Amino acid sequence: MGEVETSNPSSPLILVCGPSRGGKSRWAESLLCNDAHVTYVATSAQRPDDNAWQQRLALHRQRRPKHWQLIESGADLCGALATIGPEQSVLIDALGGFVAWHLDQTDQQWHGQAHAFLKQLLSMPQRRVLVAEETGWGVVPPTKVGGMFRDRLGQLSERIQRHSDKSWLVIQGRAIDLQALGCPVP
Repeated sequence: MGEVETSNPSSPLILVCGPSRGGKSRWAESLLCNDAHVTYVATSAQRPDDNAWQQRLALHRQRRPKHWQLIESGADLCGALATIGPEQSVLIDALGGFVAWHLDQTDQQWHGQAHAFLKQLLSMPQRRVLVAEETGWGVVPPTKVGGMFRDRLGQLSERIQRHSDKSWLVIQGRAIDLQALGCPVP
């Protein structure tokens, strides 16, 4: 599949990745804390019957500045992004939610969906910060859908990173600048 145009340098694209409960969202939020206008795009399903998930959502709500706008994208992340004004900085939390919404798609459908998202993301005039979960650091998922989630998320994150102005790994409450310390894998 062909790549899309590179991100506009006047509107930075920042990728924040890491494991669960490592501080990714806190770091991403801190990168935008001085911006006057921020739209927070939540990608995950609500899951009202999951008490642990509801507690996690409540922590995110409490931590975010009150003046930030919230969009819950559901499966249509591209549609949600299209509604955001050019004066807004954008925080997408997280790519895993976007991938999860589309696990029922064939590989061909998913590649089209991911390509459309990346094309839209890179055409946006806003400052953009994306949070991405790192899921492939150990246990091989015991299910086909788990493996598909891991692979699709990892591949999408790598594609986004190629266009990112900054890329951070956040683990154990520490943020590591991957572009300063790392080099691209051929």
